[in-house]
Amino acid sequence: MNIESLLEQMTLQEKIGQLVQILPSVYDPQTSDTVTGPVAQLMEESGLTEENRFELGSVIGINQAEQALRIQQNYLKHNRLGIPLLFMADIVHGHRTIYPVPLALASMWDISEMELMARQSAIEAAASGLHVTFSPMVDLVRDARWGRVMESTGEDVWLNGEYAKAFVRGYQTDDLTRSDSLAACVKHFAAYGAAEGGRDYNTVDMSDRELREFYLPAYLKAIEAGARLIMTSFNVVDGVPATASTYLLRQILRNEWQFDGVTISDWSSIKELIQHGVAGSLAEAGEKGIKAGVDIDMMSGAYLNHLEQQIEEHVVSIDLVDEAVRRILILKRDLGLFENPYRGIDPELEKRIHLSKEHRDTARRLAEKSCVLLKNDHILPLAESQRIALIGPFATSTDVLGPWAGSGKQEEAITVRDALDEANIEYVFAEGSTVDAEIDWDQAMEVAKQAEVILLALGEASWMSGEAGSRTDIRLPKTQREGLARLATLGKPIVTVLFNGRPLDLRDVVEHSDAVLEAWYPGTEAGRAIHRLLYGHAIPSGKLTISFPYHVGQLPIRYDALPTGRPMTIEGADPRYTSKYLDAPNEALFPFGYGLSYTHFSYSQLTLCEQSKESIWEASVLVTNEGTLDAEEIVQWYVQDPVADVSRPLRQLKGYERVFVKAGSNREVTFRIDASMLMYQHPDGSVKADAGEFILYAGSDSACTLHETFWLKQTVEKEQFDEHINDRSTSTTR
Repeated sequence: MNIESLLEQMTLQEKIGQLVQILPSVYDPQTSDTVTGPVAQLMEESGLTEENRFELGSVIGINQAEQALRIQQNYLKHNRLGIPLLFMADIVHGHRTIYPVPLALASMWDISEMELMARQSAIEAAASGLHVTFSPMVDLVRDARWGRVMESTGEDVWLNGEYAKAFVRGYQTDDLTRSDSLAACVKHFAAYGAAEGGRDYNTVDMSDRELREFYLPAYLKAIEAGARLIMTSFNVVDGVPATASTYLLRQILRNEWQFDGVTISDWSSIKELIQHGVAGSLAEAGEKGIKAGVDIDMMSGAYLNHLEQQIEEHVVSIDLVDEAVRRILILKRDLGLFENPYRGIDPELEKRIHLSKEHRDTARRLAEKSCVLLKNDHILPLAESQRIALIGPFATSTDVLGPWAGSGKQEEAITVRDALDEANIEYVFAEGSTVDAEIDWDQAMEVAKQAEVILLALGEASWMSGEAGSRTDIRLPKTQREGLARLATLGKPIVTVLFNGRPLDLRDVVEHSDAVLEAWYPGTEAGRAIHRLLYGHAIPSGKLTISFPYHVGQLPIRYDALPTGRPMTIEGADPRYTSKYLDAPNEALFPFGYGLSYTHFSYSQLTLCEQSKESIWEASVLVTNEGTLDAEEIVQWYVQDPVADVSRPLRQLKGYERVFVKAGSNREVTFRIDASMLMYQHPDGSVKADAGEFILYAGSDSACTLHETFWLKQTVEKEQFDEHINDRSTSTTR
């Protein structure tokens, strides 16, 4: 396909149409639209006519093969140049088979499993006719009040970047023309996860250093992995809405990062420039969007209503439109749509692979690996001979898929009770109520008296998190907390399983429970995964990638915080005048990286050896399994830079390794450190590692204390280091 030749044949109206995304019901009256924003008024103001609706470029919300086939066939009958539609949707943690939510998946600390989840999601979605997924969301998050934390992979800049690459590789593969690939759209550019007060769609205000060092790297990693689209965020950054930010979209994205893919607004975010107070009309909002560099207008009508007139009046350059259309056509070409507009659409394949045994098995395994054991006072794993009292709203709830569950159906999910029945586990049962409604705790108390162990399934309904799911009270609903406290008076062991999409304030839960398993929203195979973990058929290995606060008043909280001039540990200071709360600890209740097993691992013999004069060190640590069960441990490596030109984090994750250690044995784990891990942005904008002292920590979470000191003998500039690495690579190749 000759893109330039096609561009020359297109009328201005046809070009503008390519920049517009609309709902599938515009082409298919059988469709019930998936909506994540205002619709009625937007559709009225969309600028759609019988003449132009078959010139638009893309559709949001396709979820079925026959639907995709009908729409594409109908569209191509009327499109003059035969330019096919792009079909896009939110395939976030599965399409029909639903895997754990991304925050849960991140708790696996397993890049290959994350990539596999994205691969299987793409296979299912492509068979349903989709070409683009609005995933991965790589926003760094430190505030559990924000509902969309469930869609993130946590609070660490490096780990987020590694996961971002895995998502992209899984969706796209190395060949976008494959019929089972999806183009990845990275979101939300930029810094959406830092919304003030944890309130969705709210303002973001931070220094350029914070933006570049912590919030931008994961987007760049996704782009370097080949992501073909970027979605702008709803928030302002430095006073300018991201959708109108030439700094973000032109200077950083296009000029510095050389991104040549497609940019797309979030739902109606171009129109929302009016509410932000930077545009006085929809026409002005569209002008600012196209000038900033937004290629596709999702659901605002700004481009379709006003761009033609703005170009004719020379308010907007036709060159801006041409460059946007060119990028969109290139994406369609690279997806193979010009050669086969029905690429991937296969109703028969769709039936075979949706909820296939292979995909369900993966979903179960990933759910097992993503659950995090937060507490265990020698009660887990359970014995099948123990009589269980099954209590709580999530004992039978199918609301375990979580937000952004694609085309998943709750009725296809396996509940905790389903799984216990399958396994012929003996239990007594107390009927639960909905998550936030009163539960008959009197009945629950009577049932609990008949059992040896109380299995309590608690949590948040999925509507309590996700987009627009911000909360100021991040405790469990009151009725659940009160019921747990009542059950605790019986003196029987209580195992609490939690279903939720965010870190919660769990002080009451921890106090009254003998064991706490954080299950998140585990997906389609929820019940089976939890049964296997509770009874020791699988051993918990998940670790948190976001801190669980002691109290909501600590938020935002982060493990990689900067040091304060008056730390609580300072010698000789009046304790009153140190940085602390009067009514709570400074530390998280459960820190980043935390997670227990059914065995205990100890760490010893941390050693460091400089390998050469090239600023490379080899570290090793001995990990011992002191328990009676073979299990996996996630060994974590952190570095601190105690003295620098700017204040540096108290520690930062630099690597990890999943290791399997047999009971009663040990294993030496090694880690390689190089100067690139010690670099940061200096006040003059340069990136380098300073000569001086560094501290390496090794352990099972970010609060680990085992450490060794090492020294960088001379300052290393990033450009100098990159050249050296490239030279070594070339030399090795030769």
